[in-house]
Amino acid sequence: MLKFPGIAVLAAGEASPGGLGSTLTLIVPLVLMFALMYFLLIRPQKKKEKKLREQIEAMVVGDNVVTIGGLVGQIVNIKDDEVTISTSVSKTLVTFKKSAINTIQKPISE
Repeated sequence: MLKFPGIAVLAAGEASPGGLGSTLTLIVPLVLMFALMYFLLIRPQKKKEKKLREQIEAMVVGDNVVTIGGLVGQIVNIKDDEVTISTSVSKTLVTFKKSAINTIQKPISE
């Protein structure tokens, strides 16, 4: 007598029940899960990255920025892929790559 009935079924060569219906019940939840993950995680992140890239390309001298390290300052010079910001009242100048910018705030015009 066999202790594992599943092995006996496989050994006898009998077909397992199910077919197309059981395959669909396995595939459909996986497809739905990946679609949900795409629309909840990946797509919003890509939109945010695109918006930041557009803001970085449109920034001008005088805009206020926050870097990925948390440094806050005002743009005083823009070169190819570098930005120089003034960080304090004593006009400390720090140069960063454009990719290090996290947030851009336009100055409030009076």
